[in-house]
Amino acid sequence: MMMRRQPKPPPTFPALVQVFFVEHLTQQRALSPQTIAAYRDAFMLFLGFAETRLGRSLALITLADLTPGLIMAFLYHLERERHNSVRSRNARLAALRSFLKFAAHRDVSSLQVIEHALGVPAKRFERPMLGYLSREEMLAVIGTPDRAWFS
Repeated sequence: MMMRRQPKPPPTFPALVQVFFVEHLTQQRALSPQTIAAYRDAFMLFLGFAETRLGRSLALITLADLTPGLIMAFLYHLERERHNSVRSRNARLAALRSFLKFAAHRDVSSLQVIEHALGVPAKRFERPMLGYLSREEMLAVIGTPDRAWFS
C-alpha cells in the first residue's frame, strides 16, 4: 500500500518575517545595510501597531491578519500620530509590500489575502518644482573652480 505524504504546513508569520530578513533581503536581494535597517524599522513600527490593534502577541499574528484595513490604519497612524511625511509613509508601505510579495512565494495558501493587502496604494504627493539658477548664480558656481580639483 502506498502512503501519501502529508502536505507541508505553511510557514508561520514569525518564521516568514525571520527568513525575509535573514535570507531574502541580505543574501538573495543583497540590499544595502541602510535599506535593511529601514525595512527593519518599518516592521518594528508595524508589528508594534498590529500587536496593539489586534490585541494579540506577535507570535499569534498570521498572514490573514494583514488586511488592507490594518495596513491602512497603520499608515494613517504614521501620518497622524507619528507625524511621518507622505514619503516616509510610502517608504514604510514599500517595506510591507516587499514582504508580502516574498510571502506570496512561500505561502501559496495565503495568496488571496496577500493579493488584497498588496492592493493598498501609495499616497500621491506634490513634488517640488525644480528651481533654476540665474545666470549670475551659474557663473558663480562654474566661474572659479577650487584649486583642490587640480591637485
